[in-house]
Amino acid sequence: MSVASILSSTPRLDQLKAQPRKPGEASFFFYDAHFSNDAVKILPGEYFVHHEDILIMTTLGSCIAACLWDRQARIGGMNHFMLPEGAGDSGRYGSYAMELLINEMMKRGASRGSMEAKVFGGGQVISGMNSMNVGERNTQFVMDYLKTERIPILSKDVMDVYPRKVCFLPASGKAMVKRLAPTNAEALVAQDRAAAQRAVPAATGGGSVDLF
Repeated sequence: MSVASILSSTPRLDQLKAQPRKPGEASFFFYDAHFSNDAVKILPGEYFVHHEDILIMTTLGSCIAACLWDRQARIGGMNHFMLPEGAGDSGRYGSYAMELLINEMMKRGASRGSMEAKVFGGGQVISGMNSMNVGERNTQFVMDYLKTERIPILSKDVMDVYPRKVCFLPASGKAMVKRLAPTNAEALVAQDRAAAQRAVPAATGGGSVDLF
C-alpha cells in the first residue's frame, strides 16, 4: 500500500470529520497504519463515544483515561482528564469528565447499569513530583467514582513510573496499552501544559487488556 493511500481519508473518516463536534469532543481523526484502522486521538480534557470500532487513542502521564463499555448496547467511549477536581465545567477535571462520558453514552442508548470500565494512567512520570501525588490522586478519584456509580472495573493499568499509550475499540470493548519509556515524559508534560492553558468551552448538559 502506498503512503498516499495510507494517509488518505476513508469514507468513514470523511463522514466523521464532516459531523459537528460537541464541546469537549475529540476531533483529530486519522488513519492508523499500524492497526490498519480509522482512529481518533483524544487530547487532555476531551472524550469520544462511538458504536463502531473506530480506534480511540490517547497518551498518558499522570492523567487518567477511563474506557467505558456497555456490553448490551455495544457502545463505548474514552475520556482523558488531568486532575480530580477544579473550578468550572471542564473535561480536564475528573468529576466533569466522567459525567460527560457517561451522559454521552446514555444519549446513544447505553445504560448506566450495564457499563463496565477499564482504567489507565496515573503514572509518576516526572521524578521529584512525589509531594504533589497527581497520578495517585487521579487514580484514587476514578476508582472511588466508579465504585460509587457501581460501574465494575474489569481491568486497569495505573500508577508506577511509566507513560502509557492507550487504544480502545468502543464497539467490542477491547483495550490495549503500551508502556512507554520514561524519556517520553517531557513531551507529555508539554502536552498537558498546553491543554491546561487552552480555553475549553463548557459542555451542555471484554475483560482483558492487551499489550501492543
